[in-house]
Amino acid sequence: MKILSRAIFREITSSAMLGVLLFTFVLFLYRLGSGKLFELVLRNSTDWQTAVYLFVLVVPPTSPFTIPVGVLVGVLIGLSRMSSDNEITALRATGSPARRVLSPVLMFGLIGFILTAISTMWLTPWSYRETTRLMNRALAAQVTAEIQPRVFEEGFPNTILYVGDVIAGPTVKWRKIFMADIRTAAQRNSTGRELSDEPKILLAEEALAVSDVKNNRIQLSMKNETSYEIGKDGTQDSRNYAPSFELGLQAKEPNEYRRSNNFLEMDTVPLYRFVKTHPRAETVDARLELNQRIALPLACLLLALAGVPLGVSRRKSGKSTAFVVSVMLALLYYTSMISLQQMARRGTLSAELATWGPNLIFVLLSIVLLARLERPGDVDFVGVLQSSFERVWTRLRSRKGTSSPERSAVLALESGFYRVVRVPGIPMVSMIMDAYVLRAFVFYLFLLLFSFVMMTEVFTFFELLGDIIRNNISSAKISAYLFFLAPKLIYDMTPVSILVAVLATFGVLSKSNEVTAFKASGVSLHRLALPVVLASLVFSAALFAFDYYYVPEANRKQDALRNEIKGKAAQTYVQPDRKFIFGEGCRIFYYKFLDPVQKVMANPRVYELDCNSYRMTRMIAAERARWEPRLKRWVFQSGYRRDYAGYGVKEFDPFPDSTRTFSELTETPDYFLQELIQDKQMNFHQLSSYVQTLQQSGLDTTRLQVQFHKKFAVPLSAFVMALLSVPFAFLTGNRGAMAGVGVSLAIAIAYWSVASIIEQVGNVGQLPAALAAWSPNALFSLVGVWLLVRLRT
Repeated sequence: MKILSRAIFREITSSAMLGVLLFTFVLFLYRLGSGKLFELVLRNSTDWQTAVYLFVLVVPPTSPFTIPVGVLVGVLIGLSRMSSDNEITALRATGSPARRVLSPVLMFGLIGFILTAISTMWLTPWSYRETTRLMNRALAAQVTAEIQPRVFEEGFPNTILYVGDVIAGPTVKWRKIFMADIRTAAQRNSTGRELSDEPKILLAEEALAVSDVKNNRIQLSMKNETSYEIGKDGTQDSRNYAPSFELGLQAKEPNEYRRSNNFLEMDTVPLYRFVKTHPRAETVDARLELNQRIALPLACLLLALAGVPLGVSRRKSGKSTAFVVSVMLALLYYTSMISLQQMARRGTLSAELATWGPNLIFVLLSIVLLARLERPGDVDFVGVLQSSFERVWTRLRSRKGTSSPERSAVLALESGFYRVVRVPGIPMVSMIMDAYVLRAFVFYLFLLLFSFVMMTEVFTFFELLGDIIRNNISSAKISAYLFFLAPKLIYDMTPVSILVAVLATFGVLSKSNEVTAFKASGVSLHRLALPVVLASLVFSAALFAFDYYYVPEANRKQDALRNEIKGKAAQTYVQPDRKFIFGEGCRIFYYKFLDPVQKVMANPRVYELDCNSYRMTRMIAAERARWEPRLKRWVFQSGYRRDYAGYGVKEFDPFPDSTRTFSELTETPDYFLQELIQDKQMNFHQLSSYVQTLQQSGLDTTRLQVQFHKKFAVPLSAFVMALLSVPFAFLTGNRGAMAGVGVSLAIAIAYWSVASIIEQVGNVGQLPAALAAWSPNALFSLVGVWLLVRLRT
């Protein structure tokens, strides 16, 4: 019996490890999606060991969810394989009960329990603390010398900086510098003269910029510097020129990163003491977290017990059905926990009962199923449900009816849930073969996609649970958020699902020797894989259309709901208080406030610059400026115009009690009221226009340019994944679907690691945007084509 236990243990272990790795990788990609910390790391040139460390820190928070699911996947797939191969029947024939498999299953569940307990009680809090520490260190070390060209930088106290061009080298050179000192006259006055509160403007043709990271500042050596300062009554100004000028720019102290739910970072013992020493009404969040750390490890044992009677039943559907059942049971467990915890935050249920309720449900389920395991005539519940579904589907198909074969061009091949449509010029055998392969591929694709999306949504809910409780978010809003989050998850996870589906499809065909039969019939491997590759290309086109027409609007809604769940102010898509904007030509606008409804600027200032010498040629100042639609002009009220020539004032034109219009100011109010939209909330047309507008306004668009090219590259990655996975699927030979899953993990980790790193490098301007977006597809496509060419068909 020790031999049997070892065999069962090995069977369960291999499937469970692959399941854990697969789900962990999917959640890892989701956690990595924001990329904020990794961008800080790359901007500050952190060593590669720290970057790897950051990748590792993303994994522990996912393991309390993926290890229990992996245990269930391993038990169900392992025992289902033994059942489908009649090994369970042989065991019973020797006189041993089917409960004989309980001991290795429980042993494996105990290992899962220990690993999950280590993760929930120690690794996950430590991971959150380390991430917070590294985030604060990255923020503190953020070097402000990483100035982006044509962007208004506000990382300096009371100073706005704009650089027209940045030339990299041993010493960084800036060209066409605009600097505004926005301190009040009393704060900056060191000469004793009476000055106005107008910003002091400094212009320079070029400057050498040297970073002083230790003192958090930039030392500038300027060439041809000119400064402009306005007197108190506006009639006089001070204009100073220097062929060379030294200036130190002190950066702002970095903000401290804080996590919204501090209980996540607390070790279990301090968390327990907190719960014991505070009133129950104030510790709902803490008690949910504490009990969840204990309940999730026990889920490994309970899910393993529930999987035993389902795995040893007399069904022949094998691993695919076992995977479906695993996902359904896991979703049942986590969704029941979600529902009960929502009741706990409303005060209708205790936190302890809400967290332990799913475990109690699975205890009862396991007892009932185990009690029926050896009963004569025991029922295969999964098989009954599957058979019932197939009978209903067949009945619905038969009601539709078809015309006689003589009058119809459709041939129904009733071998599952598909029919083959006769296409002139294509042999019927080829169409049957293509339909057979596509049916398996599509089945695995949608099964995996559904599993990944649901697991991620469950994980997302638990991440937001502290905010949900603290801000008293209703169940309807939570459901709406998860509903509108699903399109983005589908868009992001379809390429991964295609990768695994291709490997699983051809892995199963190889293990059952069907690939050998096709080759013996004269069908090459290239021809066998053709329908899957073409289907992946169709899915790529569908993803592109999905992102163009539906995903951006869904992302807007889910972002607004997430802000509400997080307790943030409702997101506004218009920023009327942007102080400095680069206008058309060499013109800079400054105002204290812009009313987007009345279309009125408060205290507007317009600085006209000479594009060549980068000196000021005109300044317009007023108390207010109103847009007049009939004139299509800005009407300035109570102000003055000052024209400069050489080193002096050429003309001074005050209008204290009247109005003026200036025909050269062609910028409309819409130019200043630009929407602040994330790239995921726009299709590629909208994003292209948005990038052009922001570039003209002097805002950083490096990240947006990368995302623009990714609008085309990401959908095509579905086709790249199929192209790359086909040769690997055949190279795995007869090792089966699970071997394909293991290979798919290695491919996916390589692809998305390279893609994430290159994207972050592109986000900080170290690579051209197009190259950052398309490099992973190009590189892995070449690998896939090379492997296909070398494949023995």
